[in-house]
Amino acid sequence: MSTESSGTSTAGNAGGATPESADDDQLLVLTALLLTPAQFPSVLGDDYPQVCAGLGLAPYEQGYGLVLGQDGTGARWTVVTDDVSLVACAVAAWDCGMEYDLSPGEDSMVEALPGWPIALAVAAPGVPAPHDPEPEEGGPAVLRPPDAAEWGPAQRRLGADEIALQWAAWREQVEGEVTFVDPGARPHTGVQRALAEARGYVADPPPPGRVRSSFAADEARTLRVDGPGWSMVARTDDIAFVLLDEQPGEILPVGRGPELPGLLQALEALAVRPA
Repeated sequence: MSTESSGTSTAGNAGGATPESADDDQLLVLTALLLTPAQFPSVLGDDYPQVCAGLGLAPYEQGYGLVLGQDGTGARWTVVTDDVSLVACAVAAWDCGMEYDLSPGEDSMVEALPGWPIALAVAAPGVPAPHDPEPEEGGPAVLRPPDAAEWGPAQRRLGADEIALQWAAWREQVEGEVTFVDPGARPHTGVQRALAEARGYVADPPPPGRVRSSFAADEARTLRVDGPGWSMVARTDDIAFVLLDEQPGEILPVGRGPELPGLLQALEALAVRPA
């Protein structure tokens, strides 16, 4: 399958060729995602190898770009490319509201997977509505987004994404309203478990992507830490928020106290960062 960009991406205008110029084998690009140890769609898994396994890909250290679009019949396709820099440039341009013609070369294409791994609310103009292609015998399974309608791992990770993106807004909601755990007191058992497993990462580093670090204001870093049944979002100079599979919709704050600063510093030291 060849690619050409068209339509409007969720991050901005992908620009490029018009649908009328596409045949059934060409891809009308709607958006693109990075799939690297430091940046991947969290909704799909707790770490980079887990997400790769779900897509049938080897956990290649340099990562991939995922290009989502429709062919000339309207069918959903995800093109996997190893040209990570090209996809990173496109995503950055779209985030700034700029047009970018994303057309990965044939030699950079790793695989064309039927379906989309995440939900998109946009569609290419001039072609039939998005639909899954007919599965091919012996071919890869059609990709479909995780069910995030009910609370579970996917929804928990999406919630942690939202906190990381809107840290200031969530931080304001707990200011003066929550009594943090006093020294010597025992916190929520689920939070205890999450913190204990996070401490375990320091002694026994987890798979790539379980601990990620990104920019925050005032020379701090935002940490995103995931584990089986839990997610944690923290700033290295502040508190942490924990979300648990067994606590639907609840966001549990963890105060600085005597232990959290050291734990966050240790996690930051082993975290992967965006290039």
